[in-house]
Amino acid sequence: MNTHGKWLLLTALAASLSACGGKEGGAGQQAMQAMPVSVVAIQPHDVPMTFEYAGQAAGFREVQVRSRVEGILLHRNFVEGRRVKQGETLFEIEPATYVAAVDQAKATLAVREADFNQAKRTYDRVLPLFKENAVSQQDRDNALGAYEAAKAAVEAARAQLKQAQINLGYTKVSAPISGLTSLDIVSEGSLVSPNSMLTRISQLDPIYVNFSFSDNEAQKLRKDIDAGRIRIPANNGYQVEVKMADGSMFSQVGKINFSDNVVNPDTGTISNRAQFANPQAMLLPGQFVRVILKGAERVNAITVPQVAVLTTQQGKMVWTVNKDGKAEPRPVEVIDTLDKDFVIGAGLAAGDRVIVDNILKLRPGVPLAPKAAAAKPSASQPAAQG
Repeated sequence: MNTHGKWLLLTALAASLSACGGKEGGAGQQAMQAMPVSVVAIQPHDVPMTFEYAGQAAGFREVQVRSRVEGILLHRNFVEGRRVKQGETLFEIEPATYVAAVDQAKATLAVREADFNQAKRTYDRVLPLFKENAVSQQDRDNALGAYEAAKAAVEAARAQLKQAQINLGYTKVSAPISGLTSLDIVSEGSLVSPNSMLTRISQLDPIYVNFSFSDNEAQKLRKDIDAGRIRIPANNGYQVEVKMADGSMFSQVGKINFSDNVVNPDTGTISNRAQFANPQAMLLPGQFVRVILKGAERVNAITVPQVAVLTTQQGKMVWTVNKDGKAEPRPVEVIDTLDKDFVIGAGLAAGDRVIVDNILKLRPGVPLAPKAAAAKPSASQPAAQG
């Protein structure tokens, strides 16, 4: 139905609602007195707007804790599901084999160092004799080769000792980050091998909240921005708030730190992510929340108090004062809510006077005595002059 058809239906409806009141004075009633009403004048102005989406929290970092050596898992040193600190020992693997490997590597190094010292002494004796032609070139070369081989053997033994010490250190599995642990994946007493998963740690501070919006919504927003109807913060600089499942607001304000540049072909949505400080771990990975983006504005928007808007079978309507000072119904399109006001997308223009009281007593053509509303109906709409 077009706007003109809606206006005719609204006019007829308004007339029928007030017919009984019109008969009270009888046929001989004198000219109707002007009805006093309070009005607000429409003055387009910029108003804040918000976007709200479903979101889900995710750990800032999700780390898999794995064993790096083989052995029997002796101890778990933390409580599952509790917070741990970076560097804290989480698991202990039976170390006896690795202690023995370190001892063996130390002994091997001692032997190699003894061989090196002997080779060095021999070379130190041969070299002066060679310079005096007391020994042959071959004797000098043999002594030098033995010296260099012994030196290399010492370096190899030191490397083996270092590797053995590293493996021994791996028998104590430490937390790579601070965060919240998951359930154990391997029980104490089990044999673990290199790369066995032991637990997971989620870093909770800061924390991510993932959300998405549809491609259709993004296209409509881009059109409104290009047309100058909506203004958004530069560089995605929205103020991001989170509403918890119980309706309370999360205490921290976040920022968007990722917006995808492709549309998910399976869902038709664009992924986004916000980051929040989470010092008290009030947000947990997997938790469902509502994400609220603030900072955008509707440019030259029209707002009216909610009390002025009536709902009919044909849609929303308001009563206005026409140029003759009489009541006139006007169909309107409500596109948003702002505190105690409705944001109007169509049906009203700058300078229109909207009636905010006695609206149930009105009918089309009733003469009016308009006056400015006693106080501002809302922070976003100034009162009209009579």
